[in-house]
Amino acid sequence: MQYPKPMSAQTKILDVQNLEIHFGEGENLVKAVDGISFEINDRETVALVGESGSGKSVSALALAKLVPQPPGRYVGGTIHFKGAEILTLDASSLRKLRGNEIAYIFQEPATSLNPVFRVGYQIGEALRLHRKGVDVKSEVHRLLDLVKINEPDRVAKCYPHELSGGMQQRVMIAMALACDPDLLIADEPTTALDVTVQKSILELLTGLRDEFGLSILLITHNFGLLSGIADRVYVMNQGKIVESGTTEQVLRNPQVEYTKNLIAAIPRLHPDPV
Repeated sequence: MQYPKPMSAQTKILDVQNLEIHFGEGENLVKAVDGISFEINDRETVALVGESGSGKSVSALALAKLVPQPPGRYVGGTIHFKGAEILTLDASSLRKLRGNEIAYIFQEPATSLNPVFRVGYQIGEALRLHRKGVDVKSEVHRLLDLVKINEPDRVAKCYPHELSGGMQQRVMIAMALACDPDLLIADEPTTALDVTVQKSILELLTGLRDEFGLSILLITHNFGLLSGIADRVYVMNQGKIVESGTTEQVLRNPQVEYTKNLIAAIPRLHPDPV
């Protein structure tokens, strides 16, 4: 049985400084991440917001050194997670870190889940790798129940295509929680879901954060998702962080034109009169 982590007073769990990741060389050089710095505290939800191609997902993958080399190159900067420098860890240490301490919910669960394995087997894979000796079947049941899936035993025997998009996303969250991580990275977790399912997924993540003492990095292009979910926001454009602040500050009083345009793109029930 896993229990909530003890409370801490704004302990910094992640500290990224001047991170640079490049692809290609010479005329084909792309500075996907261009000297960004940000931090996440214990039990905090931080959002990294920007349009497609701004460098958000590459930044997120870098936190567990998942950007493949080549074609990517870690050019500079540091990533400190719970005091350890991620970019200098050896392969064995990285395997222990990934999934166990830093876990990911990737975009598009329909393509992230393996179509030829039942979802219970896929959730159990992390348990078999990182939590040897645990009763895998009962733990898979507990995790599916935790993410509010009805009939967890039946669902565990399903293939991904037999589940709705919302249920697939809940399975992805169960997989991410399997090893009780300290940092959960949710990369566009509501993509391709309708608005009511989006709301339930975000509420689930917030509830799990509060119950189990998680820190969350939420990657999104949609400012409309952040109110009531994220504590702080970093806005990313062309590989750089162009604005940051509390969610309320950035939503109510954006300082740069790029942020203003992203906020203006939020659909409104009653548009402002012309």
